[in-house]
Amino acid sequence: MDAVEVPLPPDEGDVTDPAWADDGPGETHHHMRDPAHPDTRDLAARFEEEKPGRVLSGPVGLLFTGVTVAVALLALRQVFFPLAQGSKYYLIFFLAGVLPMVFLAYPARARHTTRPTAVDWLLAAAALGVCLYPVLPVALGAAGGGYDAFLDRQGLLDPLDVAFGTGLLLLLLEACRRTTGWILPAVCVLFLGYGYYGGLLPQSWPVAHAGLDFGQLVDAFYNSDSGFYGTPLDVAASYIVLFTIYGAVLDLSGAGRFFVELSAAAFRRSRTAAGRTAVASGFLLGTVSGSGAATTVSIGAVTWPILRRAGYPPERAGGMLAAAGVGAILSPPTLGAAAFIIAEYLGVSYLQVLGWATVPTVLYYLGILLSVEIDARRSDVRPVVLDTGSAWRLLARFGYHFLSLLVIIVVLALGASAMRAVVIATALAAALSFLDRRHRLTPARLVAALRDGVRGVLAVSAVCAAAGIITATTTKTGLGPQAAALLIGGAQAVSSEPAVVLALTAVLAAVALSLLGLAVPVTASFVIGWVIIGPALLHLGVAAPAAAMFVFYFAVLSEVSPPTALAAVAAAAITGGRLVPTMWQTLRYALPAYLIPLAFVITPTGLGLLGIGGAGRIALAGLVSALGVAVLAVAAGGWLPGVGPAGPPERLLGAVAGLVLLWLEPLPMAIGAVLAASAVAGVYARRGAARPSTEEPPGEEST
Repeated sequence: MDAVEVPLPPDEGDVTDPAWADDGPGETHHHMRDPAHPDTRDLAARFEEEKPGRVLSGPVGLLFTGVTVAVALLALRQVFFPLAQGSKYYLIFFLAGVLPMVFLAYPARARHTTRPTAVDWLLAAAALGVCLYPVLPVALGAAGGGYDAFLDRQGLLDPLDVAFGTGLLLLLLEACRRTTGWILPAVCVLFLGYGYYGGLLPQSWPVAHAGLDFGQLVDAFYNSDSGFYGTPLDVAASYIVLFTIYGAVLDLSGAGRFFVELSAAAFRRSRTAAGRTAVASGFLLGTVSGSGAATTVSIGAVTWPILRRAGYPPERAGGMLAAAGVGAILSPPTLGAAAFIIAEYLGVSYLQVLGWATVPTVLYYLGILLSVEIDARRSDVRPVVLDTGSAWRLLARFGYHFLSLLVIIVVLALGASAMRAVVIATALAAALSFLDRRHRLTPARLVAALRDGVRGVLAVSAVCAAAGIITATTTKTGLGPQAAALLIGGAQAVSSEPAVVLALTAVLAAVALSLLGLAVPVTASFVIGWVIIGPALLHLGVAAPAAAMFVFYFAVLSEVSPPTALAAVAAAAITGGRLVPTMWQTLRYALPAYLIPLAFVITPTGLGLLGIGGAGRIALAGLVSALGVAVLAVAAGGWLPGVGPAGPPERLLGAVAGLVLLWLEPLPMAIGAVLAASAVAGVYARRGAARPSTEEPPGEEST
């Protein structure tokens, strides 16, 4: 089969073509779009968890830039010179900076997209007032009086305190509505109603509680460590904002384009070059965006023309792009925002969380790459020769973009905090940008990076602050243990065998988390899942790291789970494929990500997948799970690489074998290995039976 040659020119600055353009019959010149191109970023914004915001310009844009840069500088200062009054004092000023900007950057309705309205300015001013009220140094009767006086009134709030706390509550709900839609505010109101009216429920009900008055609820939200200023907002203000600034600096320094070109160069002579380039690009670009939908759009804008010329159907290409994009959130060194919350909740270093994610990441990409190889052969994909030049030459010229990523790992390994590590990496990336004159971070571009970094955290900050409604209500009412008891009781109604109860509870938890993720953003989904479902897993003896990572993975997988599947929707928009088939293709590619979390929860050996235990446990769990993932890829794709097509019996055997292998106990692993061997033998037998019919009859020549 003839290969299709696709030349990729050297980086020549900004490219304005929508994708790649043909210059005329007989000669084709393809221009690769920069992933940082404004049109690509605008398209990515359409499929983010938050709604697209305004493009602010003129005096409003200058004000927005000034405030966001001030917030960025405050966050950077807090790393090395933290405020003496403590982290909550810092969070008050951080929220006072970002919440007003939400009302200026995100319109109340889609048609108000040009400039802030009078209502937006009023809400921004109100947000500034209610956020700064706790540090107001002026006494207002029994209220006010400064930060220390505000803390002294914890549990005994003044009516004015309650009024300002109520104002902040309403403004956060409106900010979440503007940035993420109606569902998260509705969930918060549901928890608020449960806290207020739960005392009226029959006391025989497991979820009934003694009841809380409105003042007690506001006190828990406004003046406690589990409310608005709790761990989720602390993570947003201490970690996420710094990583979004780092991503903005990498983006403006040209790292995104380099990562895509390097991926293309690495596989340019491979038969599956198109698919491998898309997957590798998704992994590398994830260090810049940290968002599944955004990464999907970025790699799709560049690699879809390659995939199309290779002969990939739009739906299959879309599934590959979406799965590769979501893999960015699951992959070290820059996991999704919820990973930082895991570190805070469990009191461990971020480096340890990265360690837990390493083996599952390898298994995830193993599944995707095997699916790419299978699709290339089953779908008769045409080889594509990517004329990109030498990968070694690219590394020699632009390989410095990897240095800042390595610095994060090294600094973390030396015992420094994740905050210091990312600030050092950001400074290094900014300095190295001067090695490329087209992407130097001049003062103006540095200001733009700080502004874009803080803008990228506006929506997640509102979500994290509003998540305090959920965590505080759960803490005050004891809902977590009660919900855990209900979940476990449902599993025990089926069987009393402990292993079966744990497995059923894990499956029920996975379903609940998947449904929850359809409605709310990943960060909020993790917080809710941890306080409601986490206790059930912990009660059944699941290790805290396994329980936390289980909740994390299923919260993230909402981006590829129908019927919302934001990453799949974004991929379908890029390829023009049908939406529902694209979602199903995405599920097929992302299948390992759904099964691996179950593996490390239901058996002790599964902890090896998180790097916990001795080398023997880690190796056994990793190798057996890799075999399970490989067999499942063959079963889903219907092709055994190097052999040929698999029929329905072999695919069924393979599917059962893959699932059984992921139950990491001696007997299931042995049974799974036998079933897998039987499936492979069946494929070989099928090929042997088909071969005589394709041979030439004796004495005849081939034409």
